[in-house]
Amino acid sequence: MKSMHPVVSTIAVVTLLFATSAVAQQKYSYSHSTAPQSSRYIQQHIIDVGDVSGHQIRILEVQRKYTQDHPVIGGVKVIESMVHGFTDYTSGVGPAEGYSTWILEDGNRIYLKWTGTSYTEATSTGAQEGTYNGTTYIVGGTGKFATIRGVLTENSDFNNDPDNGYNHSSSRGDYWFAE
Repeated sequence: MKSMHPVVSTIAVVTLLFATSAVAQQKYSYSHSTAPQSSRYIQQHIIDVGDVSGHQIRILEVQRKYTQDHPVIGGVKVIESMVHGFTDYTSGVGPAEGYSTWILEDGNRIYLKWTGTSYTEATSTGAQEGTYNGTTYIVGGTGKFATIRGVLTENSDFNNDPDNGYNHSSSRGDYWFAE
């Protein structure tokens, strides 16, 4: 009987480790839609590449300030987000990718990386209006969000007019806290 005791102890320890790991990897759902008026283009720079007609690259910075209907993650409100990215369009279609930072009510930050495809058309004012579809990866944060990870799908409608532009985004997916 004594020889089985170490086996039972080993099984108990392994079971406890797997149970702890499963709790640490619990997934939480996230879903939020941003009002267009909460965002504004801070800056953007467009460069004609010149290799083929309509090929442009663009660097952008968008700020979102939430005054109501805040996104909530880990029980904490997101009060602002900063989006930095670039597009590589040929005749208004192409890849878009970049980084975002969510600034939380408690002072912490969450860092994201996004990548997808965008389609744009010129408006009567010369601005670009279009859609973006892609994937956003939650890659970390500060404080209690240092180990946050996640994957979100994102759809956006936008107009990059400096005076009347908007950026309306809908995201959904899961996040978790890595060990």
